[in-house]
Parts: sequence; structure tokens; C-alpha cells
Amino acid sequence: MSSLMAIASASLIIPATLYAALRHSKSSSDDNILVLSHGTAIILLILYVLYLYFQLRSHAQLFDAESQSDEEEGTEGQILKPIPAAIALIIITVIVAVCAEYLVDSIDAIVETAHISKTFIGLVLLPIVGNAAEHVTACIVAYKNKMDLAINVAVGSSMQIALFVTPFLVILGWIIGQPMTLHFQGFETVVFFLSVLVVNYLIQDGKSNYLEGAMCLGT
Repeated sequence: MSSLMAIASASLIIPATLYAALRHSKSSSDDNILVLSHGTAIILLILYVLYLYFQLRSHAQLFDAESQSDEEEGTEGQILKPIPAAIALIIITVIVAVCAEYLVDSIDAIVETAHISKTFIGLVLLPIVGNAAEHVTACIVAYKNKMDLAINVAVGSSMQIALFVTPFLVILGWIIGQPMTLHFQGFETVVFFLSVLVVNYLIQDGKSNYLEGAMCLGT
């Protein structure tokens, strides 16, 4: 998962680098970045599909440690069957979409009244509020010493956005004729890259302690 996040950060760094290299040239940098983004988005989506197949089918045993430990502890299994779970998921998704629409519409008013930049809202406030449930889940399972599951929750949600949602939006824009690229501003790209770098350093040895946690919070 950390390697896939590194690939995702590279997919954002390269378009930003290409833009910096071509912005003073005679060729149209926007067209070049658009072509690069389309090809990169396709590759990222293929990698995400391969990851899902890797996790769910070919190497599922690598991800079954947590479920096996739950069975050994005698914890309660699934409550909802597939069809009720799918219906509940669809209803909740619609409600979340409506709430998200109201939330996005209120950003301009918050910027004007509270004098907070849109960048801070987009990078800090919205992720904290939008992923509150995942944050609580990660903390609870970490407290129960199920660190593999905690890492899966924390890194998995970020990877889903980086490897699926973002390239899917680029491809969707390509289909409907709305140019969208993987070229983000330099600040956002550097922050994302440093976040991935810090996470990779912290989890590469498979162990953690309070000092590493303090360093992560400090960063």
C-alpha cells in the first residue's frame, strides 16, 4: 500500500515538473500535460484494479490475519446480509452526497466570514470532517493493538482517492469533454509527497512507538 501511494505521488509530481519545464517553451504545455494525465490516469486505474484483485483473490491470505484473529477471539460476525447491506450503502451514499453538496456550497460564505483560505479548508478542515468515522475507527482498532487494520484504514482511504477517484475524474472529464489534468499546484503536490514519504518511513519496519507517533503529529 505504501508503494502504491509512492506511485500515486509520482503521478502528481511528474505533471507538475513537466509544467515547470514547458511553461516558457513555444509548445502548448497544457496540451502536453493533458495527454500525459490521460495516459497516467489509465495506468493508475489499472494498478488499482490489480491491487483489488491482489487483495481479494490472488493474495487474500496476506490480508486475512485480522479476520482470523477476530474469529479466534470469538467476536461477532457480519450482521447484515449482502442485499440489505447494499441497500443501506446506497441510501447512506445518497444522504452523504446531499450533505456534501450543502457543505461545498457553504465554503464561499465561510471564507468571507471567517477569513479562512480555501486551501486550508480543502486540505485540513474537509478531510478531518469528512473522514471522522475512519479516524475514530483507526484509533479504536489501534487501541486494541490491531495495527495492521489501523494502517489499512488510514492508508487505504488515501490510496482510494489517489489511485481511483482522482484518475477516474480525469477520465470522466476526457469522456464528457471537460479538460481535467493531474497537474496540481506546487504546494499541494509537495505536501502530498512529504506525507507519503513520512508514512513510508514510519511503517517500513513494521513497528512503532510513542516517539514515532509524536514525530508524525509534529510533522
